[in-house]
Amino acid sequence: MSQATFSFATLAPALPEILLLVLTSALLLIDAFLSERDRHITYWLAQVTLVGTAVLTGLMLATSSASVVTFNGMFVYDMMSQVLKIATLLTVAATLMLGRTYLELRGLLKGEFVTLALFGTLGMMVMISAHNFITLFLGLELMALSQYSIVALQRDSVRATEAAMKYFVLGALSSGLLLYGMSMIYGATGSLDITRVALALERGNAAMPILGAFGLVFVVAGVAFKLGNAPFHMWIPDVYHGAATPTTVLIGGAPKLAAFAFIMRLLAHGLQAMSPDWQQMLVILAIASMLLGNVVAIAQSNLKRMLAYSTISHMGFLVLGILSATETGYGASMFYAIAYTIMTLGSFGMILLLSRAGFEAENLDDFRGLNQRSKWFAFVMLVMMFSLTGLPPTMGFFAKLFVLQAVLDAGYTWLVVVAVLLSVVGAFYYLRVVKIMYMDAPVGEMTFDPRADTRWMLSATAVATLFFGLLPGPLLDLCARAITASL
Repeated sequence: MSQATFSFATLAPALPEILLLVLTSALLLIDAFLSERDRHITYWLAQVTLVGTAVLTGLMLATSSASVVTFNGMFVYDMMSQVLKIATLLTVAATLMLGRTYLELRGLLKGEFVTLALFGTLGMMVMISAHNFITLFLGLELMALSQYSIVALQRDSVRATEAAMKYFVLGALSSGLLLYGMSMIYGATGSLDITRVALALERGNAAMPILGAFGLVFVVAGVAFKLGNAPFHMWIPDVYHGAATPTTVLIGGAPKLAAFAFIMRLLAHGLQAMSPDWQQMLVILAIASMLLGNVVAIAQSNLKRMLAYSTISHMGFLVLGILSATETGYGASMFYAIAYTIMTLGSFGMILLLSRAGFEAENLDDFRGLNQRSKWFAFVMLVMMFSLTGLPPTMGFFAKLFVLQAVLDAGYTWLVVVAVLLSVVGAFYYLRVVKIMYMDAPVGEMTFDPRADTRWMLSATAVATLFFGLLPGPLLDLCARAITASL
């Protein structure tokens, strides 16, 4: 490796990743010397690490948004990667804040939990800035292995252990599919560098087009698993239900931002020349996800499982923007990914709020009469349900609107009609939660006294959902500029 590889100019684009790696490793060492009563120090150091890395990333973005490829073509610094990294870091920080009380009551707020969350975040950041199939896969596996471990941390829970085993086995299978597909694309193009793969396909230099086509099928299947699209969704309901709720948010929140970057790097950047092929695959995935997710969610009485199937339907909407194969569609999907992450924090945050020692507030009945106990938190949940439904004036409404506009402009009018009809079906189970909170009488005791930081964070998700619902322009413009700069 040349000496230039270790120059500051080469390392500078990856400073956030380097900082996160160094601080997480230091945190792991510090935690080894802390007593049980001092575990809160690990938590606060993790928060400082996440926020500090986000600030550094923001300062770098403010200094320069020009695209830079470094580490011999393995790593890319661009506007899209920086925006998604900031969102990812803040989402993980918010997740730890919302789950702090829950984890403390169950003895899970340990150094292992926090450091695994940080290493998983590092994997997401590597995925987001990957410029080579190898880097993509390394980032993906770092994130995935951290998530498998964090699900299994609750060793006294049979449900969590079962969820971890299912997640690991199915995740390993999907990684194998993805790696197999990448190897086929390498065989067809002679390169693993995303830019060189794109050039080879555009110029028609692929040695064996049929091999590249088969590789595309395996790659799309692997991506669909990571996103949670049907029919590769089978892990989501059991893992979301079986894992501790903060772990569920760690799996269902920030990783969706990384998964968006993952699909952008693979399909929009590397395999754009094959868009007529992968567009048809994504159409099938989108329809299957929206249909299965919305229909099966209606039958759920467990809120975590309901939100799990809701995730499947939302990932169907997310790929709608991607399949348009236009900058407008990519920007709309990026906006949708950010909106979905905020909605996930708010909805699962309410489950965490109502949970207490020995009690999991994950059934619909646990939310009965919430308005009579706390009007503000009932309103927060109402905003989340309206946004997930796609009702104005919430962020979720414009997220769906922008995606549908992009799909319509791409000529898929019939697909827009299908998406709207399935969204109407999905409105039933979201509005059922609102009806239970406002129209039903409370069942049993409902006592909760959240920390100030939990109250503020939940309130922030509701305010952000309404703010970007009333003024979506600035964030959409940011997403559009980030996509344009990355292409």
